[in-house]
Amino acid sequence: MNLWLSLNKAITLWPDKEGLVEGERRFTYRQFGERVAALTRQLAALGLTRGAKAAIACPNTIEFMEVYYACAISGVILVPLNYRLAADELVDIIADSDSELIFFHSDLWKQALELLPQSLALRHVVLIGNRQTRILDNLGSQQHQYEDLIQTEPDRSFPELPHLQSDELAQLYYTSGTTGRPKGVMLSHGNVSINSLAVVGELGFNERDTWIHVAPLFHLADAWSTFAITWVGGKHVFLSHFNPTEALRAISQEKVSTTVLVPTMLNAMLNDPEIGNFDYSSMRLLITGGSPIAPETVKRAMQSFGCEYVQLYGMTETSPFLTLSMPKSDQLGLPEDKQVEIRSRTGRPYMGAEVRVVRADGADVKADNTEVGEIIARGPTITCGYWKQPEATAQAIKNHWIYTGDLAVIDEFGSINIVDRKKDMIITGGENVFSNEVEYALYEHEAVAECAVFGIPDERWGESVHAVVVRKPGFDHLTEDEMINFVRDRLARYKAPRSIEFIEELPKTGSGKIFKKELRDKFWTGRFKQVN
Repeated sequence: MNLWLSLNKAITLWPDKEGLVEGERRFTYRQFGERVAALTRQLAALGLTRGAKAAIACPNTIEFMEVYYACAISGVILVPLNYRLAADELVDIIADSDSELIFFHSDLWKQALELLPQSLALRHVVLIGNRQTRILDNLGSQQHQYEDLIQTEPDRSFPELPHLQSDELAQLYYTSGTTGRPKGVMLSHGNVSINSLAVVGELGFNERDTWIHVAPLFHLADAWSTFAITWVGGKHVFLSHFNPTEALRAISQEKVSTTVLVPTMLNAMLNDPEIGNFDYSSMRLLITGGSPIAPETVKRAMQSFGCEYVQLYGMTETSPFLTLSMPKSDQLGLPEDKQVEIRSRTGRPYMGAEVRVVRADGADVKADNTEVGEIIARGPTITCGYWKQPEATAQAIKNHWIYTGDLAVIDEFGSINIVDRKKDMIITGGENVFSNEVEYALYEHEAVAECAVFGIPDERWGESVHAVVVRKPGFDHLTEDEMINFVRDRLARYKAPRSIEFIEELPKTGSGKIFKKELRDKFWTGRFKQVN
């Protein structure tokens, strides 16, 4: 099994169907296939053969999807770069991955000016976008314009392709490095293909679906849809850079039926003043992934977009999905509040993955929705490990089970619910407090746009619960005491924040998740341990 199968099906069954849209650019699957074939031939002409590495730094564009496929079907291993990282971090990733070529979008030229002169092992730099952008002089690598490579290739048929096996590497996704040295997650053709097919089966994607790429394509939060939607002949719509108003407008104009958003993006769209000015009648399914979501946000999303909602959970190492929160057929008749509760959970195991919640001794926790354990998983979508890091691989994967570091409970119906990350659990006065539970309570307040909860040092209690809150416009009068009392009315007193900090905007990682580590670190600077 390899990723060529998905593209081959699309260009065979739906050659004249509009398959890709980005602004004014519109390609049929036949046109897309011809462009991918041209790029495949050019990769070979540049000397990139099976097993070579190519990096890409690019916003959500048609070219990004072309590169995904051209590399996959050539046997070239693609390294998608989180271009929001610092230049030094990107230099390290390019070097660690042994990348020989980099695709760079002209929108990111400032980053290119910093990192390309330091990336001496690169043999080729290919510029996507504005042809007038000046390419750096005196680089050791050969420099090319992407569109010139496509247009000057006379043969638009696919060359004889290598017969790629399921276990051959397709992509290297590097973790953001927020907890130490970035790790290259190795994903095979089989990992990515089986995950894509399982999503199609679980969520019922078909050729009538139109998908909008809002979450970044360099991250698996959205990248899986590249292959899943193509496999069924659906339409891809690209939003190059996230803007909540533009995302809402594109959903309306292109009659989008489904997409995935990280919760911070969904929150921004729900709080956008223009949300009531567009038509969302085409929407049938809204998906979130990347981090847990508050029930109140789920309820607002379903009401605002008038469609079903599903939460998908997983990690880069699992290609990425392990569970989904779709109610079973016998639960669809339940009252609305109960259905929202089900959809807000992490969910039941997803097709193709075996998922358990275990104690420290490896035994399963009780299915009582109370006992907390760690989520572990195994199956055909699990990575074989981390690039050049056998020790980290052995730490994460034991007897074929990957240990996620996520703490969860499981109920009698087999539905899992994450309560925290191991590192985010707060121990205050001997009591365990899970930050997600406090965040959900905060989100119930009409004034809270975003929030993050974590533990800070406390000489009396060991750690105390601290919250950072972004208030919605018009709620500047909201005080710390009012917010603390609001939570105390909903949770045990020891779970409520002892302190609240109001800021204008929460820091985010490249994938759009709240960067809690940056908020937390200032309280722990100079301490030997990050727990108290």
